[in-house]
Amino acid sequence: GLQAACPPSFVTLTMPKRGARSDVPFEYSKCKVVAEIGCNHMGDVAIAKELMKLAKDCGATYAKFQKRCAKELLTEEQYNKPHPVPGNAFGSTYGAHREFLEFDLDQHRDLWKYGKEIGIEWATSVWDTTSAREMLQIPCDFLKVPSACNNHFEMLKVLRDEFKGDVHVSTGMTTKSEIEDVVKFFEETGQAKNRLIIYNCTSGYPVPFPDVCMLELTTLYDKYGSRIKELAFSGHHLGIAIDIAAYTLGAKWIERHFTKDRTWKGTDHAASLEPAGLGKMCRDLEATYESLTFKKSEVLDIENEQRDKLKYRKTEKVNACTE
Repeated sequence: GLQAACPPSFVTLTMPKRGARSDVPFEYSKCKVVAEIGCNHMGDVAIAKELMKLAKDCGATYAKFQKRCAKELLTEEQYNKPHPVPGNAFGSTYGAHREFLEFDLDQHRDLWKYGKEIGIEWATSVWDTTSAREMLQIPCDFLKVPSACNNHFEMLKVLRDEFKGDVHVSTGMTTKSEIEDVVKFFEETGQAKNRLIIYNCTSGYPVPFPDVCMLELTTLYDKYGSRIKELAFSGHHLGIAIDIAAYTLGAKWIERHFTKDRTWKGTDHAASLEPAGLGKMCRDLEATYESLTFKKSEVLDIENEQRDKLKYRKTEKVNACTE
């Protein structure tokens, strides 16, 4: 239900009645947009910087990459197999492909510095313990755990105990008990409430709308709204029709894959937004934030002229037929 009128900078509401969190006010703030560049740079730092600048111009808050140590993450068999989609391969084996797309610590530090220069923050997902230890050397706001690795507790321990920033965790292909395990792991040291951001996510590329399951955000809010820092949404769907729904349902972060050209070589480009799409999404999220207010008065100033001109008044009518 609606609460009392609030300052225009934020608004409170009561989320749909779904359990223990149904009576806790929710405060809207400006949505933070993460442009997930990932490996769409195709192993080229110059392209990575171009994508960062485009994301910044679109209105994104963060430009995010990925970091893997292929030899730690893959078995020898996986490393030496050919890429399952040869047309997207940047190497003769899947391991060589992954190595080609990786930036080292110095290159990531250079991208972080470049982001500071142009006005967008750098972040990255980490897929293994070695990558986590490397990337935490960069003084970034957050590091992210992909859905595929949210049960990698050796890596989670590094992020929880050695990293100072926030930890973002996606929950695609993850059971409810596995999500609970992650939250409890951070609660063990009192880190969940102040550092943990949980993403509603469906792992698919692209994801059809019925499989987005956006209302899972309300389930996460009911269970974790008082136990973690914030909720977020990572979308792998096509277009920008539904991201506003995630924001209004409680996601304070929206992450979308981002590229300059969806026809470029690589797995993720087809499920990514191009600059026109990301720019419109950022614009729409800003407009939605501005609109999520209550009336300051019963009749707004903008309405007074229309009220004086159009509002029905019962008056003595002239009978035009009277002779």
